[in-house]
Amino acid sequence: MLKMVGYAFALISVLFQACKNTREKSGVANSGAVYRLVPNWPQLPKGFVLGNPSGIGIDTNQNPVVFYRGRRTWPALWPMPSSPIKQNTIIVLDRQSGKIIKSWGAGIFVMPHGLTVDRQNNVWVTDCGLQQVLKFNSNGKLLMRVGTANEPGNDSVHFNRPTNVAVADDGSFYVSDGYRNSRVAKFSAQGKFLFQWGAKGSSAGQFNIPHGVVLDEKDHVLVADRENSRIEVFDTTGKFLKEWKNENFGKMYALVFNRGNNTITAVDYITSFAIPKGSDVIILDTAGNIVNRFGRSGGYNGPVCRYHTVAVDDDANIYTGDILNNTIQKFERVSP
Repeated sequence: MLKMVGYAFALISVLFQACKNTREKSGVANSGAVYRLVPNWPQLPKGFVLGNPSGIGIDTNQNPVVFYRGRRTWPALWPMPSSPIKQNTIIVLDRQSGKIIKSWGAGIFVMPHGLTVDRQNNVWVTDCGLQQVLKFNSNGKLLMRVGTANEPGNDSVHFNRPTNVAVADDGSFYVSDGYRNSRVAKFSAQGKFLFQWGAKGSSAGQFNIPHGVVLDEKDHVLVADRENSRIEVFDTTGKFLKEWKNENFGKMYALVFNRGNNTITAVDYITSFAIPKGSDVIILDTAGNIVNRFGRSGGYNGPVCRYHTVAVDDDANIYTGDILNNTIQKFERVSP
């Protein structure tokens, strides 16, 4: 009997160590903060159709601003729609209650994609149907429109399904462009085209769907190179500096820089034979080291998700837009 107990104990120890090794390899075992999925958040009105929350930013009141598609769906085999979505497509949520405190955007957008809120509380969006980047004030007044409406292209006045925007402190901005082009383009604060870089491929400085773009504390340009499952880092002139790649990264969808603690929060996504395996939230330091990770890899008790966008408020709470379940998730930092 004692021998059987000994064998059982040994087996449990081996399994525990194997599990521990697997978790460490996947990046789950770490010294980062603990996050809790906030239940019953957001609190949306009965019958409200969120539909593909593709972009999230944080305004100066630390409330999430969400860009969503309503009843419109991304075309798989047919052309992009051309008519504007009749309903509002931007909502501002109270970060505590998750209730809608503002909504706008009806009759403007064709295929919502990325959203960024700058330090002046302006809202920047990319529309893959309009083929444009648009800048609004916080009340939805149009301030700037870049790109030629409904005309795809690859030059100084055209985009081809642009994906996201990063805004520098001087007002200049970078556009990741995108699904049909494989470039990042820089513009002045007034919207004048300055230069571009990138080409289709997987080598240094190339892209296969540059899906997200953000600036760090040194104004390095970080690009979520989606189909290459990596983050590429460039200087302000587009010079390639380095790449961050990990064998456990999935398709890299989006990233955001948290100025409060100089970390980058990214989200990825993995499928297996077209079956969703889910997303991870991955927190990295400015050297590209993973300091925290949760989602499909562990440390998470929610549904399988496909995170298309991510945002972080000043308290390091994390917001994700899940286009698989058409919802927004809030992860509250509970320690340390």
